[in-house]
Formats: sequence, C-alpha cells, structure tokens
Amino acid sequence: MKLLVTGGAGFIGSNFVRYMVNKYPEYNIVNLDLLTYAGNLENLKDIENAANYKFVRGDIADREFINGLFQEEKFDYVLNFAAESHVDRSITDPGIFVQTNIQGTLALLDAAKTFGVTKYLQVSTDEVYGTLGETGYFTEDTPLAANSPYSASKAGADLLVRAYHETFGLPVNITRCSNNYGPYHFPEKLIPLMIINALHDKELPIYGDGLNIRDWLHVEDHCQAIDLVLHKGRNGEVYNVGGNNERTNIEIVKTILKHLNKPESLMKFVKDRPGHDRRYAIDATKLRTELGWSPKYNFDTGIEQTINWYLNNREWWENIISGEYQDYVKSQYGGRLGVE
Repeated sequence: MKLLVTGGAGFIGSNFVRYMVNKYPEYNIVNLDLLTYAGNLENLKDIENAANYKFVRGDIADREFINGLFQEEKFDYVLNFAAESHVDRSITDPGIFVQTNIQGTLALLDAAKTFGVTKYLQVSTDEVYGTLGETGYFTEDTPLAANSPYSASKAGADLLVRAYHETFGLPVNITRCSNNYGPYHFPEKLIPLMIINALHDKELPIYGDGLNIRDWLHVEDHCQAIDLVLHKGRNGEVYNVGGNNERTNIEIVKTILKHLNKPESLMKFVKDRPGHDRRYAIDATKLRTELGWSPKYNFDTGIEQTINWYLNNREWWENIISGEYQDYVKSQYGGRLGVE
C-alpha cells in the first residue's frame, strides 16, 4: 500500500505523516511538500529515517512534475493537505491561494484520475461554510458560503473534488475540520503566537472584541478521524470533524496567560480583520455514528499539553522566528525538486 501525503511538512500534514508511519509500518508513505515558509522538515525529524517513509520536494500545481511522480510511484491513496492556509495572508495576496489550493488540487485530481488511485481524500476546513450566529452547527449539508479568499479557494477545491466524483467516478472523500491545535503549529497562528508572545512578555494582539468563537480540535484527534475516513469512509461522502470545544478567542488567550502565569495586561485589542467570521461550530455526528470516531482530548488537557510542548521545544520555534530554518532550506535544496 502506497500513500501520497501532500503538504506533509506542514502542521496537520506532518502530524498525520508521523501518525501513519508509526501505525502502519507495512504502508509506504511519500511526503510531498514544496517547503514554503510554513513547511518544516524539522517537524518530522524523529521519523526521517523510517523504512516506510520518503520525502519528495515539489509543487502540487506543477502538472508535469505531478504526473511524473504518479507514474513513477503508482500511488494507491492520495491525501491532499497541501494548502496556503493563513486567512490574513489571503487578504493581502489572494492569487497564491488560488494557485495552490485550486490549481494544485486540480492537478492532483487529474493525476489521480489518469493513474487510477483507489481513493483521493481532500482535507478541507469548516471555513468553507461561512459563519454561524449564536446557535446552530455546521453539518455536511450546510451550503458553502466562504467569506475570505482563503476559504473561497478551499471551497472551490472541494467543489472540484465533488465534480470529479460525479463526472468521472473518481473515488473521493472530503473532510472538513474545525480549528486544529497541538504540536508543530506554525507561530503565525493564534495559539502558538500567543504562547510565544507571552513567553517574551510582548503584547498579545486580539482582533476586534475577542468574542469570535471557534471549535477547537486537537491535531491528533483529527489524524485519527482522517485515518478512519480513508479506510472506512463511504465513497463520495463529506465528513465533518469537530472537537466540540467552543471557545472565544479571548478565552483562549486568557487560558494561555493563566498557564504561563503572565498578566492579562499583555492583551491588546486591535482592528478586526475584514470578513472575520463570528462563530464556527461543527456537528460531527456523521463521523461518530458511521465510523465510530470519538476525540481523545478535551480542551483543558489538550491546551495544557500544547503549551508544555512549546515550553519544551523552544529551539523548534526559535529557529522559525529567526529565519534559520528557511536559510537551511535554501542551502540544502535551492531550486531543486524531487526525491531527497
């Protein structure tokens, strides 16, 4: 069994690669990543020499490269984690989001169709559904109503995946998750940014009034869910993955400050970003009832574990902040693509 995991050096992708390499030693895992700013091979240092793991550097939107890789490797399964994912960056530069998230997905779908993969799994986000009011939950039947260039690009990719199933009979699944947290989360995201700023006694910027609500999901629980969908998900179906841990942004920040014994005076409210969705909440009933999934972590234990991970792995995030990791990528890889 051979799996292609795209974006496997990113936050969720690297946690999934490690999960699969350790759980299924009989599987061969190929990790394809372009190593842009958020892709970090240090995330996978502990398994880089595993017998069932191989890293390939490449761009999912490069059709010639992708077709050659599929022809050579003969993948059974394709799991697409590769994406530009930071909402703020999508507001300032939407084009790269369309290129990677839509054009890249299209290139993968065409290759999956041409080379006859057993299943293509698209890892998506609850942000494609838009925003909720004070009550209610996103279900798999909620209409797509993206409000940012990022979420619009992910919604477009999801629709392409659906179209390739309906038009060409490609076996697919789509998973849509709530906000992930846990080890190896890139420092631009809310939880690691607040932890790192607090450790340096720097201001903690909070958008608007801080009352935007997200449903938080530990990345390990997300990995387990994707594993179940890959092996047991019904062909053509969408599965929502949610942690059932709704918290306001200000609650998250106060929790971090309390764990680190830092004063709340470090919090600073800043101008809200455009199109900032007010509330996300996932109904994961379908995943629970059909596939038997249940999360391992509640938020209290998960956030404590996450904070401790950042305390115990300072070198990892200090290298990112200083730019040392990107210097290493340039020196080791330059413009080269291919197997390493």
